[in-house]
Amino acid sequence: MAQLKLYFGAGLVAFLAAFVLIGPLVYNVDPTLSSSSPLLPPSLSHPLGTDYLGRDVLARLIYGGRVPLGVALLATAISALIGAVLGMMSGYVGKWVDRVLTMIMDSLYAFPGLLMAMAIAAVLGPSPLNAALAIGFVYIPTYFRVARNETLVVKTFQYIEAAQALGASTRHIIIRHITPTLILTLVVIATINLADAILTEAALAFFGYTVVPPTPDWGADLSSAKSYILNGAWWLLLPGLMIVLAALGFSLLGDSLAEKYGLRKKI
Repeated sequence: MAQLKLYFGAGLVAFLAAFVLIGPLVYNVDPTLSSSSPLLPPSLSHPLGTDYLGRDVLARLIYGGRVPLGVALLATAISALIGAVLGMMSGYVGKWVDRVLTMIMDSLYAFPGLLMAMAIAAVLGPSPLNAALAIGFVYIPTYFRVARNETLVVKTFQYIEAAQALGASTRHIIIRHITPTLILTLVVIATINLADAILTEAALAFFGYTVVPPTPDWGADLSSAKSYILNGAWWLLLPGLMIVLAALGFSLLGDSLAEKYGLRKKI
């Protein structure tokens, strides 16, 4: 079962990556160009129809996937880097550093993530970079807790004690001896976290905190089309389907990797 989830999740991720990266080479249509045929159902000239402004839906799906996937990747990288570094410092140094950092991270972890991301994005203003910063900030406690717990275990090993006895600095021990033991766990967590980051970006874009028109984005396009969907333009739901597929792909991939390497209890 885990193998099936791994293949299915990896297949979905590979499909989406090819769709947004190679898609423009195969289907070279301007996603912001309006035509005289708004709300046109799927046809030969427009394979997935047009939206309420006559823009090609397939072109907007292709280009619109670059923003949520790019934002999710950047946000995950930011939160993983900051959270892991702070977590290793907290677990290794201990004392008041550990108490202060743990208290801050527990407070952030207890706050609803989506609301915090929306508040930060609203203050920073609508842009993909600001959305990535907002989402990345929200998920820092996740990586902090895992890195801290792992460090508390690893620092009791004999090779760490030997390095300390030889006069190795804290920085040297963290980089050379503790970080390598965390890489696999952090990669698996990041894969799962990408699914959450995509959903969070979609929510931010839906409320106008990621891009401004006419830039294509799955969440923003879904928001703009919501009233027309109720009137029968079912093809305008396709951005929502792409969001679900992206989140499902990364979720299955990360979950199967966690089962394969026995990391489920650490996440």
